[in-house]
Amino acid sequence: MTSAPLVPAPVTVRVPAKVNLELLVGPRRPDGYHALSTVFQAVSLYDDVTVAAAADWGVTVSGPLAAGVPENGDNLALRAARLVETHFDIDPVHIAIRKGIPVAGGMAGGSADAAATLVALDHLWDLDLDREELEDLASELGSDVPFLIAGGTAMGSGRGELLAPVLARGTYHWVFALAEGGLSTPAVYAECDRLRDDEDVPDPVPTAALMSALRTGDPHELAAQLSNDLQAASLSLRPDLAEVLAAGMEYGALGGIVSGSGPTTAFLVENSEAGIDLAVALTASGVVRDVRRASGPVHGAHVIHQRTD
Repeated sequence: MTSAPLVPAPVTVRVPAKVNLELLVGPRRPDGYHALSTVFQAVSLYDDVTVAAAADWGVTVSGPLAAGVPENGDNLALRAARLVETHFDIDPVHIAIRKGIPVAGGMAGGSADAAATLVALDHLWDLDLDREELEDLASELGSDVPFLIAGGTAMGSGRGELLAPVLARGTYHWVFALAEGGLSTPAVYAECDRLRDDEDVPDPVPTAALMSALRTGDPHELAAQLSNDLQAASLSLRPDLAEVLAAGMEYGALGGIVSGSGPTTAFLVENSEAGIDLAVALTASGVVRDVRRASGPVHGAHVIHQRTD
């Protein structure tokens, strides 16, 4: 009698969101991307991605922030799985994503799901990939994907995919104000180019003051160094975000910034209690759709469940 083939148990990976503490945008490169210098921090807003062997490729999305996430070939997690298929002899999988990261909010939710899928497939099919190999695959999918595998605090260069660790002390507390609708990342970069009006843009380099602030572990020092070259473009496309930023500062934030390409706004606060106070005040003000509190840095994509029986 021939035994049935062994089907591996599903693997669930938890993956964080990111915030850009500094996002410096240089000139457009010949490949259409912009040269970037950015400092990422992974924060404790998570998606859970479960990958299971299946008869055919597929993806489903659930959770409080699932609206608007595609469940077809446009989903970046499914694209990650099909990319792995081109490199390794693996069978089809179904990907189930539970969303806790804002969608189209500048916090790399789609990139996070792709990173989680790569990590899950590595475990599901025993591919035995090291961190460098995972990040090489991730870089084929998007600029933020390698960082969501690494997590922590890191500097990104190139188009953001070339990572170097950054020494950061302490834990930082954040309040994220969620806006209605999303912002297209390509549209924000295009608006950034329009606002610059062909001015001579230098190649970006990391700011020494930000690196120094991270070494202190002092949120007051870090708040003074938060910067985002895309913020002006995001505010141009979404003027309502200026009111959100003003409200957050009025209600006690140490610093505020548009997260990535927006429209989520990120507020750095002194501690967890200050985060609760700010979240309550922003909610009561009516200027935001919703708020989320988080802390960072946290680990990147990591397995939280895989049955071995």
